[in-house]
Amino acid sequence: MLGLFKKKANTLLGIDISSTSVKLIELSCSGGRYKVEAFAVEPLPPNAIVEKNIAEMELVGQVIAKLITKARTNVKNVAVAVAGSAVITKTIEMDAGLTDDELENQLKIEADQYIPFPLDEVAIDFEVEGPAPRSNDRVNVLLAACRKENIEAREGALAIAGLKAKIVEIEAYALERAYELLTEQLGHAEDDLTVAVVDIGATMMTLSVLHNGKIIYTREQIFGGKQLTEEIQRRYGLSVEEAGLAKKQGGLPDDYESEVLNPFKDTVVQQVSRSLQFFFAAGQYSDVDYIVLAGGTASITGLDALVQQKIGTRTVIANPFANMTLSSQVSAGALSSDAPSLMIACGLAMRSFD
Repeated sequence: MLGLFKKKANTLLGIDISSTSVKLIELSCSGGRYKVEAFAVEPLPPNAIVEKNIAEMELVGQVIAKLITKARTNVKNVAVAVAGSAVITKTIEMDAGLTDDELENQLKIEADQYIPFPLDEVAIDFEVEGPAPRSNDRVNVLLAACRKENIEAREGALAIAGLKAKIVEIEAYALERAYELLTEQLGHAEDDLTVAVVDIGATMMTLSVLHNGKIIYTREQIFGGKQLTEEIQRRYGLSVEEAGLAKKQGGLPDDYESEVLNPFKDTVVQQVSRSLQFFFAAGQYSDVDYIVLAGGTASITGLDALVQQKIGTRTVIANPFANMTLSSQVSAGALSSDAPSLMIACGLAMRSFD
């Protein structure tokens, strides 16, 4: 079984393996308040991850080992995630009286109708969601299936760093869990809110719309901060590393803002607006209460204000750590600047307390 929904009580590191970096969060919790015990971010070499799959397991393992040293943590158990695009989920109705073992056996018999891969190549997990609406003696069961190679690559990379994958989850569920921490930022209870979380990574932008704290719509598109890095490279004759550093730390020529950064910010607004139009076109909603910007690109100064001004929807930058305390070894400044890109890592670390 895949372990997408299993519950564990021990401390887990949340490790998010994205296309250009690996991010780690370790949390503790007392009196209902979270504390950040450790955090680190480490870049990945180009092409170590291709389309959200690990292409170079050894390299990724070495980067994770470096990450552990940097974070100064001795926790060995990890929660990791696979991309939603790598997972098939399906809600099916089953008899209400079945035990977990009986459900599992029944699902294995029925799964091949729903899964377009040979069953020996996939890992399967399920969670009973509650009574089926049409009949009291039936329950809705969420079935999730993922190619084993996706999971084994993550387990293998972690093993190289001396770590053990205790939980493999879907990114969307980790995001949903971390979103609970943003509701205070949004100023009222999540109950009736429809919120668009736009996660803009290096190469991929993911729109997740949540209603009542649950994801109701997801859309991925190829677009990200890498386009800005490439434009800096091209215009100023820098290497990838130099351009990436300059983007973060500054020191670029005077025309950077007007010629490169502002046009890129305008492009981001267009992409966010376009993604939302796809969501509205799907029918049920014509508006969202908030836009939350996440991912590394969200840290660009003034981007939230520009999105709010052009789209007309209140816009905030995701910071799941706003109400947490920090251990003495965690730099508040570094955590704050990386916060928008740490939503998934944070949601994974929260699995320790499920």
